[in-house]
Amino acid sequence: MNVRRSAAALAASAVLCVGAAPAALADTAPPSPSAPPVVPSGLFGKADPTYDGVWRQSIALLAQRTAGEKPAAQAVAWLTGQQCASGGFASFRADASKACDTTTVFDTNATAIAVQALKALGGQDAAVKKGVDWLKSVQNEDGGWAYVPGSPSEGSSTSIVTSALAVAGEKPAEVRSKAGKSAYDGLLAFQLGCSAEPAADRGAFGYQAADGKLPANADATAAAVLAGLGKGAVVDPATTDTPAAALPCPAGAADPAGAAQGAAGYLAEALKKDGHLTAVTPGADQPTADTGNTADAVIALAAAGHRQAAAGALEWLKNNSADWSKGNPAALGTLVLVAHATGADPKAFGSTDLVGALNATGPAPQAADTEPKKVESDGDGGSGGQNVWWIIGAGAAAGMGIGILLSGRRKKNQL
Repeated sequence: MNVRRSAAALAASAVLCVGAAPAALADTAPPSPSAPPVVPSGLFGKADPTYDGVWRQSIALLAQRTAGEKPAAQAVAWLTGQQCASGGFASFRADASKACDTTTVFDTNATAIAVQALKALGGQDAAVKKGVDWLKSVQNEDGGWAYVPGSPSEGSSTSIVTSALAVAGEKPAEVRSKAGKSAYDGLLAFQLGCSAEPAADRGAFGYQAADGKLPANADATAAAVLAGLGKGAVVDPATTDTPAAALPCPAGAADPAGAAQGAAGYLAEALKKDGHLTAVTPGADQPTADTGNTADAVIALAAAGHRQAAAGALEWLKNNSADWSKGNPAALGTLVLVAHATGADPKAFGSTDLVGALNATGPAPQAADTEPKKVESDGDGGSGGQNVWWIIGAGAAAGMGIGILLSGRRKKNQL
């Protein structure tokens, strides 16, 4: 998990909802953008929160809890105030005093990460239940979820929602659509199996099929590892270390945990070349370092028990993530979660005190506990029309397999 869930996944879903090809829109000028909303008091970060307000707030609160901080009441109240009466969340509501209505664009990713944060904070059982019930109500017939309800399922959203359900105490195998498909059925449909080509992609998860093919996608893969293992964004350090392994072929019966380990094997192999993941950004012809997905991959490998496989990427993040994360609460919070998952010190992460830097982006925490919190999981293991044109452009890129790279959830500063 990391900084994402704003631009790219929403973009892809928006493309699917609108059903318009970029070529058909080429001769139509986009409308002039309106002024960005004022960043409200209580919210972490100073950047425009339109696409990632709830996401970055939730990640920041989760990170503070794992670092032993007690989040400010004002920050918690901002998050709970974003929840609609139905239980769902939009990416951001500038006027939370106004009731959600038919014009509200609900966001499964924002809802899922908010459920995790509220569960970790404690004392928010009613809000957690409402969020879970809403997520169940927008499950697609195939068992999966889309970023925006009503769109076709995709791998990243299905994974993030499945993780939230597990953290909230639900059993994903028993969360079924009207057609009888479980959350795990929806999840496993996005794994590239033993017939995938190139063979190096076997075990990876895809975001969504394009032209009849399901490209491997690092964001979806890292999120799927957590979902298959019944874990959320907060991963406690493993006490043992096992080698990561490729997806066994021929594959046996569909098994979420086994699928997660195969996905972890794909990530471990992908990290070997450069010590970090890379991606080609829109308009570029050469790949560049993908810091956000590298952070996700480290958390995923730690969750799967592969500390050594994550060690090189962890060191790369310590030495190369400062500029990427500066002033960005979602990025800083994600790195705190990386440190937590790997047993690293978040207050001395390379040259950065991640906790201090995160705290500086929002309301000061109430107090510091003497020991970092272990966030328990009850799981059993097992904005408006003026933004549509920008969304469509980003969505086209997301459909080509670089989904999270454009996302403000993780990499807002790369947009």
